[in-house]
Amino acid sequence: MSWRIPLILPIVLAAACGGQPKRDPAFATVQPPVVPVQPKANGAIYNPATNMAWFENMRARRVGDILTVKLVERTAGSKDANSQIKKSNDSKFTNPTLFGYKPQFGANPVGKFSLGFDLNSSSQFKGQADADQSNSLDGEITVTVIDVLPNGNLMVRGEKRLTINQGNEYIRVSGIVRVADIDATNTVQSTRLADPTIMYTGDGGVADASKLGWLARFFISAISPF
Repeated sequence: MSWRIPLILPIVLAAACGGQPKRDPAFATVQPPVVPVQPKANGAIYNPATNMAWFENMRARRVGDILTVKLVERTAGSKDANSQIKKSNDSKFTNPTLFGYKPQFGANPVGKFSLGFDLNSSSQFKGQADADQSNSLDGEITVTVIDVLPNGNLMVRGEKRLTINQGNEYIRVSGIVRVADIDATNTVQSTRLADPTIMYTGDGGVADASKLGWLARFFISAISPF
């Protein structure tokens, strides 16, 4: 009985670790740059150490600032294809007359053979495909500024993780934001992101139940001969 313990223990540990949320380093936040220590104020109201200006709003503009992205994605696509190919061939060669008579060869119960022949062939192919897809994604996610480009645009990225019942859900967003597209509430629509990456995925028992097994994926793949 004791020999089963080393085999069962790794399985139990793997099952326990499988339910933990997985952080994607490609969407990790960054820390803002450290502000150097300034000398004590000399009695003036403004203190540079606070890293705040008098005449500016609260929109994200520096590395480490946060920004809310409103997801308003809508996609729809439709495709219809129909093809039909027909091919037929008819070849006929009559027995020629050579020196006044038609040549024949052999003698058997079936009959004699001549140089004439008759060949017919026909092939037909018909294919039809129809695809219709529609997707939508609504919600909000707060991301951080990871870099400020030379032209002033902001590179942002972030990840939201939700653990619901027996599974985890992940919303990951990254892209480039123009400061002018950020409204007064420090929010920007996802349709304003340049080079966006928007991912909505999940793991756990519920997500695994909706996935095809490796054998089923093989039979519906392009490499399947069936």
